Amino acid sequence: MKIKSITVQELKTMMDNKADYALIDVREKHEFDFVQMGGELIPVSLVPVSVDKFERTNEKVIVHCRSGARSANVIAQIQQLRGYDNLYNLEGGILAWAREIDTSLPTY
Repeated sequence: MKIKSITVQELKTMMDNKADYALIDVREKHEFDFVQMGGELIPVSLVPVSVDKFERTNEKVIVHCRSGARSANVIAQIQQLRGYDNLYNLEGGILAWAREIDTSLPTY
């Protein structure tokens, strides 16, 4: 199954339009504590025991990390395990968000 993605501009439009979606951050807690976008934190290490939180029947689930690599891996694993087709990787992760949408956010 192909990994679907969404750009930070598309996510910003969804936020502005109050669209129905879930945002899940798969970075580690110390990364989340440093900078975050308001999503639910489910670190990569906890994904196997939290996989049900990625299943949303009527909404997109946007998964993000720092740059988009970890979140893409998480999506690939969940799709293989559960076959969910509503998962979207945030292209460029929080770095792209900080660079293109909210330049006040710190980067690392």
